[in-house]
Amino acid sequence: MKTTAAVVIALFAAFSAGARAESWTGYRIPESGTSVEIPASLFSELAGKPDGYGQQFRTSDGRADLTVQAVPNQGLSPAEFLARKNPPSGIVYKRITPRFFVVSSVKRDKIWYDRCNFSQRYVHCVLINYPADEKRQWDGVVTRISHSLGAD
Repeated sequence: MKTTAAVVIALFAAFSAGARAESWTGYRIPESGTSVEIPASLFSELAGKPDGYGQQFRTSDGRADLTVQAVPNQGLSPAEFLARKNPPSGIVYKRITPRFFVVSSVKRDKIWYDRCNFSQRYVHCVLINYPADEKRQWDGVVTRISHSLGAD
């Protein structure tokens, strides 16, 4: 009985710890004015630099990563920009407007989520990869990051 209780408690702790964002901070790319809220309690490690301007972050256990990126806008519409990136087939969610696009799908047990907002000079993007089996725990985090993406 004690063993069963211990297993249940351990599973609950692992499940609930999937994407707990206890502290958030603003991240800004000075060159482009891109700004976004980042759950610093989750994405606590720097993980390199993307193309253009910005920063890549990852969780301390490496199970998820976040890229905040800005690249010069070459006058392409969101649909044209996305098409030039040659996204993989089988996209589960796609929304394209005159000002932004959002695409998401699953690849190798991870959900990938990309949102890019378009301004006259830059394309401002967030790219997030996280475990598919933790989707429910990540939904609020991804939504907050996505909705906070902006530019000066």
